[in-house]
Amino acid sequence: MTDRSQIAARAAQMRVRFEAAGAQVVDPPLLQPAGTLLDLYGEDIRARAYVTSDALRGEQMMRPDFTVPVVQMHMSEGAEPARYTYAGEVFRRQEHDPDRSNEYVQVGYELFERDDPADADAEVFSLFALQLRGLPLRAATGDIGILMAAVDGLRTTEKRKSALRRHVWRPRRFRALLDRYSGRSQIPEARQKLLTSAGDLTGSAVQIGKRSAAEIRERIELLRSDAAEPPISETEIHALETLMAVRETVPFAIEQLRDVAVDLPSINPALDRLEARIAALKARGVDVENLDFEASYGRTSMEYYDGFVFGFYAESRPDLPPIASGGRYDALTRQLGDGAEIPAVGGVIRPDLILELEESRS
Repeated sequence: MTDRSQIAARAAQMRVRFEAAGAQVVDPPLLQPAGTLLDLYGEDIRARAYVTSDALRGEQMMRPDFTVPVVQMHMSEGAEPARYTYAGEVFRRQEHDPDRSNEYVQVGYELFERDDPADADAEVFSLFALQLRGLPLRAATGDIGILMAAVDGLRTTEKRKSALRRHVWRPRRFRALLDRYSGRSQIPEARQKLLTSAGDLTGSAVQIGKRSAAEIRERIELLRSDAAEPPISETEIHALETLMAVRETVPFAIEQLRDVAVDLPSINPALDRLEARIAALKARGVDVENLDFEASYGRTSMEYYDGFVFGFYAESRPDLPPIASGGRYDALTRQLGDGAEIPAVGGVIRPDLILELEESRS
């Protein structure tokens, strides 16, 4: 079994390689302010993080990842462009799978660069591929930005598009919204009752649960207004479904996505960015002809990524999580930048999983 000293030694070795690529070493504190993470992810983060409190500093979380504190650090004091690397422990609660570690080491590389996002994406991916060279891994790539662009281009209300964008990372909820907005599914019975109950809510002093009657009436009016909107066309829904189902090697994926763009032309600029990234990857020696692209990749586990996403998997060990994963998170820098922003992309590697794979092959 791999011990902690072996993991630490491999992590240090990998971090040195990222330093050689120009990265500055950073080491964010183990305890992070809970407020920032709660603002980003809502109360859901509590189910995945260890939370404690401090009389002076308030609610704190054991570091669930490095990206958020690195972005905060860069946005407050970093120069441009900037490259950072780190190696250290993160902590995740595991309530459903006792075999998964709740404490493990991540080694990461984050790149903040404004001038050439396609080349920045290619730089990060190729560095990770180099770190993992020789291991029997499958690389998967995707682009959340294409789906976001498709949603932005739908011929429907901004409120509906906003709801869909908010739930891109929750596929079941996203699917339910699509079915409702297209008229494929009926309004749930509970909502039907709510829509007919506004007349019974008289007097603004009435309180139902934590909401006043006035707040409930406002909510009902919003629901009624949405119910009166025409459905999203079947042509657009079918195109969106075709887009989400694309799973091919890069050349065939591009071909299929350009076909989808006939009915969803709003995705063309995102596809242009994808093609620029492919050219940059090819220039760095990546075999793009055999690189997998999945249009829905990253929608269940990468909430702050909003563009290019990637992961490396051991297909012979489906029980293992990704050996490495990463992507682009431009929107996160806007959220944490207090009015500032900068395009950014990065990723993390699990040295413990690499050692486990190496041991199983020997």
